[in-house]
Formats: sequence, C-alpha cells, structure tokens
Amino acid sequence: MIPIRYLAPLGLLLVVPVLTACNKAPQEYEDTQLIFGTLVETTLYDVDETTAEHAFTALREDFEYLHFIWHPWQPGPLARTNELLALGAEFSVNPSVLPVIERSRELSPASGYLYNPAIGKLLDLWGFHSDDLPKGPPPDAQAITALVEQNPTVDDIEIHGIRLKSTNPAVKLDVGAMAKGLAIDWELAELKDMGISNAVINAGGDLKVLGRHGDRPWRVGIRDPRAPGVLATVDVQDGESVFTSGDYERYYEYQGKRYHHILDPRTGYPADKSQSVTVIHPDAAVADAAATALFVAGPDEWYAIAKKMDLHYVLLIDAQGRIHMNPAMAERLRFLQPHETILLSEPL
Repeated sequence: MIPIRYLAPLGLLLVVPVLTACNKAPQEYEDTQLIFGTLVETTLYDVDETTAEHAFTALREDFEYLHFIWHPWQPGPLARTNELLALGAEFSVNPSVLPVIERSRELSPASGYLYNPAIGKLLDLWGFHSDDLPKGPPPDAQAITALVEQNPTVDDIEIHGIRLKSTNPAVKLDVGAMAKGLAIDWELAELKDMGISNAVINAGGDLKVLGRHGDRPWRVGIRDPRAPGVLATVDVQDGESVFTSGDYERYYEYQGKRYHHILDPRTGYPADKSQSVTVIHPDAAVADAAATALFVAGPDEWYAIAKKMDLHYVLLIDAQGRIHMNPAMAERLRFLQPHETILLSEPL
C-alpha cells in the first residue's frame, strides 16, 4: 500500500530518524527508519510534540529489537534457533522467537500451507537470504525437488514450553511473510496504550491505522504492479491493516524471465500465477500471511483459501493483469483508471 499523500517513489524517501512536523497539519508528526529491509514510516495525527517524540523513540527501539530477533539470516535468536532445529534434538529456545513461531503454527495450516515459514532452505538455495539479489540461472532442479519432497512445515516443530524440536531436518524458519504484520500489530497497540488515537505505521507500503485523519478516514493507494503509481485508492477504517504481496518487491531477471522471492512451497519455484495480492484485515499478521498465501494460490485457488482464512476483502491481479476481487472489496476500491478485466467472485 502507498499512502495517497505520499506518491513519490519509496526509494526516493530519505531515512531521517528525527522528529518532523508536516507543513499541512501542525499537529501531525512523522518518523522514518530503515527496518526489516524496508522504510518504516510512522505518522501521528492530533498529538503534541512531547507525546510524538516519546512515541517515536519507543517505536525505534522496539522495531530495531524485533529486526534483530526475527532476522532470517543475520546472527540473532531466530538464526540460532534454526541452527539448533537442524540438529534434531530438543533445546531451550530464546523466548523472543516463540510468539512468531506460535502464530505461524496457527496461520500456516489455515492457509493450506501456502504461507509456509519453514522453507528457509529453499530461500537459501535460491539466494534470497542475502542483502544482495541473486544473479545467474535458477538453482539446480534436482536440488529444488529434493527440498520440496522433504515437505518442511511448522507442524514439524514440537513445542513444549520453551523447549523446541524439529522432526524434519529440512525445516528452516523464515518468518518474513508474517513478522512485519505481527510487529505492526504490537506497535499500534503500544501507541494506543500511550493514549494516541490517530496513527499509521507503514512498513514499505504495508500498513495499519488507528482512528482517522481529521474529518476523514486514512486514505491509501494500492500500487500498480506493472506501471508507476497507484492503481486504486481505499479508505482505511480504524484498526484495519492493508497488506500487499507482489512479484515486484524482491526479484531478479535472467534470460528475460523474472524470478522473485515468493516461492510456491509445492513446487519450490517462484509462484507465477499472480502479479500482486492485497488483503484488508483487522489483524496485520493475518493480512501479511494471507497476502502471501493468496499470491501463491493464484486466480484459481485464492477464493477457497480466503474463505478458509476468514478474509473479507481481497484484490488479486493475475499474471495476465486481470483483476479478481470479492464484491465487498469492489465496493471499497476507487480505481484511478477504468478496467474492463475485473472478475468478481461470490461474496466471501
């Protein structure tokens, strides 16, 4: 998602971890930091400067800590957890990683395991566990098949209090498709506890809101996956989150073909039936995981997964650029240009 007031490309925004006041509304403050490999922008509306400064300091510290404990390949508690899971013996886990593992054990089965945080070894194989994008040809097909056949899932992890054990040596956790949502949920709750009623936390276009922007809801834009700018806008209500997964987020091209980081756990290859999926949901962790799962599901399977995950607002753009959505989502979106290829599902 792109806040409709900020239509400049995200890559042009500066990381300025200091308090700034917007010109249009003196009581509105913004702070931006680079976390989770993306820009996280917090906007507070109708607060005083002291409250805003306190809130931004707390959020910076929290996000930096969550980035450290949940990072999939840099040294930290999750990386250490993966090392110990590979040994097959029971061990005491750092409690900081338990919430994201336990939440994954709820959401992954609900998604038909299309959100599968246990496929870290596949992501390793493709070269996506690096700050630099991979280059050259795809991995060896036999190596991909070997990992897929081991079928690692979060169900292979046994949890007994703070003791963990993996029954599948192929399990390696990468919670990147849900951790950002969970972090935003937690930090919005913290802002609410501080007495802040109107705010947005936007992590690279994925966001959740509190309250309103003055006399109107917070309005954001949904990115066009194949053209610069915004495809449609939506008014986001208090407590809602809006998350998008797309093949334009982290990818490389080889011999004219795009290879992106959203892998289909069933094949081991980048899912190729969607360009992007947007989900609106009160729970940002659900929206985050669901956007990934529905992207993998594609136009033929998204509806069944959406019903299973109890979703109510879904927009999917398939590989041919056709727009699929349920009627409730259609009522909320305002497209900037007319589209003849809009396919409505039955109500969810």
